[in-house]
Amino acid sequence: MSGGVDSSVTAKLLAEKDYDLSAIFMRNWDTRDESGTDKGCEWEKDWEDVQLVCKMLDIPCAMTDLSRQYWNSVFEPSLADWKSGFTPNPDVWCNKEIKFGALLRRVHQTADPDNLPWLATGHWAAKGRHIASDGSLLPTLRRPRDLSKDQTYYLSSISADSIQRALFPLADFTKVEIRELAEKWGLPTAKREESMGLCFVGEKRRFNDFLAQYLQPQPGSIVEHPSKRVLGTHQGLWNYTIGQGAKIAGLKDRVFVASKDVSTNTVNVVYGTENPALYAKSVWTDDFSWIWAGQPPEALKHGMKVRVKTRHVMQDVGCTAYLDEDCPGGLRIIFDEPQKAQAPGQIAVLYDGTWCLGCGRIRDAEPLVPLI
Repeated sequence: MSGGVDSSVTAKLLAEKDYDLSAIFMRNWDTRDESGTDKGCEWEKDWEDVQLVCKMLDIPCAMTDLSRQYWNSVFEPSLADWKSGFTPNPDVWCNKEIKFGALLRRVHQTADPDNLPWLATGHWAAKGRHIASDGSLLPTLRRPRDLSKDQTYYLSSISADSIQRALFPLADFTKVEIRELAEKWGLPTAKREESMGLCFVGEKRRFNDFLAQYLQPQPGSIVEHPSKRVLGTHQGLWNYTIGQGAKIAGLKDRVFVASKDVSTNTVNVVYGTENPALYAKSVWTDDFSWIWAGQPPEALKHGMKVRVKTRHVMQDVGCTAYLDEDCPGGLRIIFDEPQKAQAPGQIAVLYDGTWCLGCGRIRDAEPLVPLI
């Protein structure tokens, strides 16, 4: 449980059924590492709300500290990516490495091997079954009824084994219905607002200010294309994401980040929100993580027609995926139509209808208009 309305309603839905329930609250970030105090990230408020809900539902609850595992498996790799000019997505790896990794292992270590517990979450996702070539049934990750809340993007890196032991009770509800149920049942979290942003940054701090605590400034030039005129300086490539606006003192018109050149420590910008230089024809991924075990689909050899999301907030779009001959295990994903703001480091997630197939980290993008 997170302390939000979604996980609270999840607990209530399960409490009404014949389950032997206990709740776990994960503490993934130790603010004492930053400030020397135990305050921040609002985890105390989250934990308090979890306890209130569990007391109301008569469910035992406990807090488990996974901050060390989070630091080693999620934050440090993300920090290395930011420093290298990539734009990582820690939330995707948190689900793989922490919630459905370290937490699930910890729960199973103390359980009866012949009666392993399930892990129920308030994620907006669904489960399904797929008949494999050998006739066996494989668990699949599916999109929920309320596509506006779909969180399969963030769950796309977890394995079939983890999905097998997972429950997603919100799959057939809408967000409006969940709010209505929370108010009907008088849950303490019924009116809590949606949590936004990364846990370790919090909602009251600027992201760049947070990273400045861990990364030393690396000044470089901000260059306008096609003129190649230097418009200003930056303090580190991690402060910019492909497609975002770049604020430059004294510049009247807005410019947008088209690319980042790690070799020259340069941020390349263009004018106009729809400048062709902001679009890409295709992306390449690192080792693609398929949710089911075994070899990638045979169709990849000749091009597999699927759909893709390269950001959580975007609509999935049509594409053709191919095996990348230059990167074993990687994919080349060619969009049916050029897509805007393809940032290396972000996650490309493939879908076949409502079926989430897996994900890979974008390592490069093919621009629609190269910056020469």
